Amino acid sequence: MATQTEQTKAGSWDAILSEIARNVRPQQYATWIKPVRALSVEPGLMELEVPNAWTQEWLARNYLPVIRAAARSVLGTDPEIAFSVRARVEAPADPELPATLAAEAAPAAQEPAGEALRLNPEYVFENFVIGQTNRLAHAAATMVADAPAHTFNPLFLYGDVGMGKTHLLQAICHQMRRKQPGLKIRYVSCETFINDFISSLQTRTVDRFRDRYRKIDALLVDDVHFLSGKSSTQDEFYHTFNALFNEKKQIILSSDGPHEAIPTVEQRLLSRMKWGMVAAIAKPDYETRILVLKKKAPMRGAALSDEVLQFLATHIDTNIRELDGAVVKLAGHSLLTQRPITLDLAREVF
Repeated sequence: MATQTEQTKAGSWDAILSEIARNVRPQQYATWIKPVRALSVEPGLMELEVPNAWTQEWLARNYLPVIRAAARSVLGTDPEIAFSVRARVEAPADPELPATLAAEAAPAAQEPAGEALRLNPEYVFENFVIGQTNRLAHAAATMVADAPAHTFNPLFLYGDVGMGKTHLLQAICHQMRRKQPGLKIRYVSCETFINDFISSLQTRTVDRFRDRYRKIDALLVDDVHFLSGKSSTQDEFYHTFNALFNEKKQIILSSDGPHEAIPTVEQRLLSRMKWGMVAAIAKPDYETRILVLKKKAPMRGAALSDEVLQFLATHIDTNIRELDGAVVKLAGHSLLTQRPITLDLAREVF
């Protein structure tokens, strides 16, 4: 039987959830807020349990102002918010954060097809904004996703940080899983590949490592430029590449620059990277930046006027990630200050 304290906690958390639901879109609430559990709800501290590390990172980066405002509205105080990851649940890895060996340690024989994939649910083709600077990369990615190993193999995407390479790689995974649920897909950061290989050497389980990376239908490796300077791992990657290619399995790679610009990588490996399609993703032009902002605004619960869109597109011309961050930041300021998003507010914030 629930104690009075537990009932109070549950009631407070339900009220906070209701407040949050009023300020975010239903899809956002279902994806990011609904899986959260309240461990404690006190005036000075609110402890929240999340299913995995990726959700924790995303909430802290994008939804903390919304959660704080809801807690303040219900509790009348501004409690510190602490996150903890739910035990014994595999965490989706942010492709830009270091991957843990533990999350990739299970043998392939125990992994149903696609189970090891850890994908951001927002990184789908429907959410990718197409412009002049990424049109070729997007077209190639969709063709590969629709017909793995029948169009471009390998597919090599390159571009600076925040241009959408990871989005496209994960969108390919989502699409392949939808169209061919039984396909065995492995999507990892290059750092995960390196760590897995080193771990297999240390534990004398290289055969298991090779089974996991070669007995699959598609291998996607993000940030392959991290192979630079790692001769032993390059050699293993070379043989993995050959094994998959000879079996007509799909290989998709991304890098922050063209393959020939990756330093201290063996020529035999570089030559294989350009066997298929090489597509660049460049800095978005003004028109594409406007389209990105229009796409991101409703996803972040923000209503942007044309003058605010033009202001942001003019002053933030670096990459897509910065544009998304700008929308999140502006929406957060609007929520916390209870002011509409106007040109004056945008000028204050930026």
